[in-house]
Amino acid sequence: MIFILFLIYLNISSVSSRAIQITTNNIESTLSSNEFVLINFYANWCRFSQILDPIYDQLADKVNELYSKNNSILIGKVDCDQQSSIGQKYHIDKYPTIKYFRHGILIKKEYRGSRTLESLLNFIQQQIQSPIVNLNQIENKYSYIVGHFNNTNSKSYQIFSKIAKLLQDDCHFAQSFSENDHVYYQPSQFSHEINESFHGNLENENEFYSWSHNKCIELVREITFENAEELTDQGLPFLILFHHPNDTQSVSLFKQQVEKQLKHETQSINCLHANGLKFTHPLKHLNKDLSDLPLLVIDTFRHMFLFPHFNLISINGKLVEFVRDLHSGKLHRDFHEKSTNLHENVDTGENSDMKLSKTNFPPESIFVRLTPSRQRYSFRDEL
Repeated sequence: MIFILFLIYLNISSVSSRAIQITTNNIESTLSSNEFVLINFYANWCRFSQILDPIYDQLADKVNELYSKNNSILIGKVDCDQQSSIGQKYHIDKYPTIKYFRHGILIKKEYRGSRTLESLLNFIQQQIQSPIVNLNQIENKYSYIVGHFNNTNSKSYQIFSKIAKLLQDDCHFAQSFSENDHVYYQPSQFSHEINESFHGNLENENEFYSWSHNKCIELVREITFENAEELTDQGLPFLILFHHPNDTQSVSLFKQQVEKQLKHETQSINCLHANGLKFTHPLKHLNKDLSDLPLLVIDTFRHMFLFPHFNLISINGKLVEFVRDLHSGKLHRDFHEKSTNLHENVDTGENSDMKLSKTNFPPESIFVRLTPSRQRYSFRDEL
């Protein structure tokens, strides 16, 4: 009888593996022993977490079924009420938050896709594929870390492959097998940079990671509807260049000036460029259209402030002055002073034909509407 019960237990266990409950006792060993770990940070009181929970356990079962021979993929979950120290460590302030780790390292991006079994499974399948393309497949519009190797068995190639997975969300990697081991950075066609070889030790993982990280993390990124929530969730104001998609010159000039003037300001502002054909609503909000491109704007998630004229960014100090005027409050004060003067000098009574135009005031933010939605998350401040 005991033997039969034991067999039943084994059968049930094999049918339903469920997501692994992560605690302070097992989180370090879990992260260090698996190549890819997906973790759902949830709260039992959150209705969105309650909806996701059975789907997430189904995901764990499916991953176990498909990748049972691959012990490097793990689906875990953290009860942030019971394991508050873990939630605090990873700055969890909305539920459910799905983060992922590669080789024990937290990836900056979160999973923000659809919370369906199919979407989550597709995401995992994408993440475990090699991000490295062959040299003849590169696209000039992207920057690449390019590696030439004798074969895939060398230690230097294994490190190259590992770093490519760690940085695949921020950089493109390419390979060939026709030369001795050699790695270099190849900038995009829009960049003012030149090719730069890696002169360090390819068998030193930390050294190669540090060099690649510095090359991969761009000072100016493109904002799209797909990554807008992620960028707004960082909480930094946006400095956005709206441009025509065919206008590579203004994007290149903007990147040059950010590198020159704002390199030490990037911890306080997100420097971005946006396709003006796709982001037409912010332009209309500024009473602008495609004929006014390129336009440079600061969006604080409360108001939008327009840079006087794009060509002025080439004047040394003008761009950094614009950003510092935001942080000092000068941009806000200037607009309030303008509105005060207008109220003092313009008769806005019922019998007056003159009305104050909304264009005399800073337009309200458009990108605040792309922040994480309360229709999708519960926030910690709701407790």
